[in-house]
Amino acid sequence: MAQPILTIENLKVDFTTEDGVVHAVDGVSFDVKPGKMLGIVGESGSGKSVSMLTVMGLTRGEHTAISGSAHLGDRDLLKLPNEELRKIRGNDLAMIFQDPLSSLHPFYRVGTQLVEAILTHRDVPKKEAREQAIELLRLVGIPDPQSRVDNYPHEFSGGMRQRAMIAMALSNEPKVLIADEPTTALDVTVQAQILDLIAGLQRELDMAVVLITHDLGVVAEHADEIVVMYAGKIVEQAPTEVIFGAPEHPYTWGLLGSIPRLDRPRDEALVPISGRPPSLISPPSGCSFHPRCPFVLERHKTVEPRLEPVPGENGHLVSCLLDDSTRRRLWAELRRGATPATARDSVDLKDEA
Repeated sequence: MAQPILTIENLKVDFTTEDGVVHAVDGVSFDVKPGKMLGIVGESGSGKSVSMLTVMGLTRGEHTAISGSAHLGDRDLLKLPNEELRKIRGNDLAMIFQDPLSSLHPFYRVGTQLVEAILTHRDVPKKEAREQAIELLRLVGIPDPQSRVDNYPHEFSGGMRQRAMIAMALSNEPKVLIADEPTTALDVTVQAQILDLIAGLQRELDMAVVLITHDLGVVAEHADEIVVMYAGKIVEQAPTEVIFGAPEHPYTWGLLGSIPRLDRPRDEALVPISGRPPSLISPPSGCSFHPRCPFVLERHKTVEPRLEPVPGENGHLVSCLLDDSTRRRLWAELRRGATPATARDSVDLKDEA
């Protein structure tokens, strides 16, 4: 098995605000493997974007406390000085953001910005950098790149702007590409095109990709592994087929129940997750999901679960206090179409209290 290209261990990120300390990321650990796509999924405020922004060095500041490690090869990105990190950012490590219009400078031509990204990390003549910029636009599927290279961002459609951002991120052939909600502002058809493009480039360039999203459906087809985050922590991690076929955490069940699926009846109602995400300044005691969990027991309100391997499942980790056999019986009931309430009654959780 190939060695991970990026290894994140016990990452913690706290922001000091007027209201208190925001525990945005709380002890997150995972690997990113070369040539693979890792999906990080969770609601807004779960810590998924902050985790990768911190790895990129974009959350540093006097009001930020960061601990843990993030090794890209033998370099710990969290310990590198800003100047040394800038040499890596955009070169070995690149990021695509969800709003390409605000990421591209409106006063400069797209080609000019691509050329600048190349010249920042490569000692090549400007003419050669421009030729590379045209080739990059062709690579990401922008028609007539030789003329489009001189367009301004506002002359591109939303999908084309996102393609231009992908071209910029690929300009120096990064080892790891981080895509933060890259399809949020796009219509469904263009979303599929952008995801297919990223997946195709990943295979063609043998690049590792981290895809951050709030929608499990977005990562279903392309991700090799999925990390599910809630309240700054990982609550479940497994290969994609396991997350969709045999998930173990009630929060993951909730995410799956709230998206339409082709393998379910067309008239089946979607079930939203009740309640609201917790405060990261004053998180709940015990299991952070317990105020919203339909299967909560009294002890879950005081005992904090740990991320542990699922018995008999290689590479499947879950952070849940329910017994593994109970979780599987609950999931079986939910798959048969039971509501969370009827599934709870059927399994009779009182036996485990």
